[in-house]
Amino acid sequence: MPSAEGSSAHSKFDLAGKTALITGAGRGIGLQIALTLQGAGAEIILTDADGNRAAEAADRFAVRPKVHPLDVTNSAAVRDLANRIALCPDILVNNAGVSRAAPTKDTTDEDWRAVLSVNLDGVFYCSRTFGSLMAKRGSGAIVNVSSMCAEIVTRQESVVTSYNASKAGVNMVTKTLACEWARTGVRVNAVAPGFVRSEMTDRYPEAVVTAWCEQTPMRRMGRPDEIASAVQFLASDAASYITGTVLLVDGGYTCW
Repeated sequence: MPSAEGSSAHSKFDLAGKTALITGAGRGIGLQIALTLQGAGAEIILTDADGNRAAEAADRFAVRPKVHPLDVTNSAAVRDLANRIALCPDILVNNAGVSRAAPTKDTTDEDWRAVLSVNLDGVFYCSRTFGSLMAKRGSGAIVNVSSMCAEIVTRQESVVTSYNASKAGVNMVTKTLACEWARTGVRVNAVAPGFVRSEMTDRYPEAVVTAWCEQTPMRRMGRPDEIASAVQFLASDAASYITGTVLLVDGGYTCW
């Protein structure tokens, strides 16, 4: 068997024999991440707050994944899932996320808590449960889906304070857990997408989408598969010496 140093670059991206649990994977970027990781050889555990949506999404896979409804804002539900699947995944992708676009003056307490609960609490609860199991085992990779909005305020009509704050929190959780678990064999990283065509961005008027493209050096929005490829990289042995990194996938938006 060749040594790690002698392994081909291609083989390091192979996820055969690994199990990947993805949250918020019933549609959009999460679904594409799950499809991409399965394409790389991983066995998929697909979770979503909407169990019916997750079950329908499972029909799109070459090999039907294991499907579980999961409300990431409920820490007891996360622990229950860990007990029910009775295994420690090799890869955890914390993708579940929401946004409620509104000026700060119109943001209700309920709006604020809803966004923080899914985007930040959910990342912490899932990482705490499954990351601790990984650390005990001595191996694992966690990839959190953050946003370029964790670092910059985009030029758009409605700045979403709750979303930006939640994603900034995700970045710091990523870096903190990476340091805490670095010696255990568990790596923790994040991808930070820019504007990506998805159900979340499709709600905006075409004029807003056009402005986003004009503000991006590559002059287009990203595709879900481009985010999924970055997740695959960070989850794979190709990133074996990378932890605590937030990888921007934004078409150059943050370079201006």
